[in-house]
Amino acid sequence: CGGSISDSSGVLQSPNYPGSYPNDADCVWEIQVENNFRVTLTFRDIAMQSGTCQHDYIEVYDGPLHSSPLLGRFCSGSFPTYVSSSNMMSVRFHSDSRNSFRGFQAHYSSIPAGHNTTIQCLPDYMHVVVSRDYLQSQGYSAERVTLSDSRCRPTVTSQEVVFNIPYNGCGTVQEENNDTINYSNTIRIASSGYIIKRKKDINLHVSCKMLRKSWQQVMYAAEDTVDVNEYQFGRYDMNITFYDSPAFLRQVRSSPYYIDLNQNLYLQACLRNSDPNLKVVVDTCVASPDPRDFNTLPYYLVRNGCPRDSSYATYYSPSSHFARFKFNAFEFMSRHPSVYLKCQMLVCRLGDFSSRCYRGCSARAKRDISSAEEKVDVVVGPLQLREGGAPSGSTR
Repeated sequence: CGGSISDSSGVLQSPNYPGSYPNDADCVWEIQVENNFRVTLTFRDIAMQSGTCQHDYIEVYDGPLHSSPLLGRFCSGSFPTYVSSSNMMSVRFHSDSRNSFRGFQAHYSSIPAGHNTTIQCLPDYMHVVVSRDYLQSQGYSAERVTLSDSRCRPTVTSQEVVFNIPYNGCGTVQEENNDTINYSNTIRIASSGYIIKRKKDINLHVSCKMLRKSWQQVMYAAEDTVDVNEYQFGRYDMNITFYDSPAFLRQVRSSPYYIDLNQNLYLQACLRNSDPNLKVVVDTCVASPDPRDFNTLPYYLVRNGCPRDSSYATYYSPSSHFARFKFNAFEFMSRHPSVYLKCQMLVCRLGDFSSRCYRGCSARAKRDISSAEEKVDVVVGPLQLREGGAPSGSTR
């Protein structure tokens, strides 16, 4: 139960609904809709153990589970509706080892945020758009919208003022605390009066915060001058590519990738992000004949940083944004026409030796992850055996 959901609308329900849910369940759904939309969640049915909600309960969070405000915790009563302040909401269902009931069903959908200023945290920069109609309606000129670093100018169109603010430039400040890695800047909107000023200048503070599992985008205006309060969530941009040799010079661009049994396979994971103070490592890689199911017939190459296949090995990488590794094609492939890999990558702060990126093999649970780390899943494949493939003793 649980998982990541990106559809614009859908239904959530407890396991086995409308039958009795299982004991000792702990399900977390992360609902993430489009940027500059919000999530609205309405419960249609709730049948659980009532009382103090200490045994079986539902929790709704205004964003990621471990770093967002709790909107509500309940187990019975009326059917509530919740609206997120961002494009992300988390729902947790928990049951203990005692009684079991019908559970719950809820419907979610996305609604426009309705602001005249939008923000997106892209891999290399913050993309901020301010409506000119909105500025003019408040008595401000588009020509007086600037960053603190005056060398970084916006693009002004007939309808918008557009800023592309890099994470490493234009006065962007980086800050690290217990929960986030924060990239922030300030857009200044000056009033048009020179001698007599009847309006306050606006400081529009824009930031992208890296949380445990997502990028959080934050926007707010100082001194309550403009009512803008925007949060958005996104994901790291990560890909994994096959190479034809340990020199990692030529990518394998064919798909499917036809190989021989026991052939050496070389892979490189790449994080596309402009912050040089990030490090990426391979945490878990599992193979499966089905790209949608890595649980029924899993074959682990590495798990929680611990190699499970004797041929798995890592290589030195010239950049902390790359992670290079290899393994041999295995007998698992001789029983299935195609094989897919799902690799979970860890992104951490460079030089944070307390993070999982530096601790290597760990037998701890998956959720043991520091506040300055993020896990990213990437699926690659298919791999297929070449017609008349070489015997298992050959190498390449």
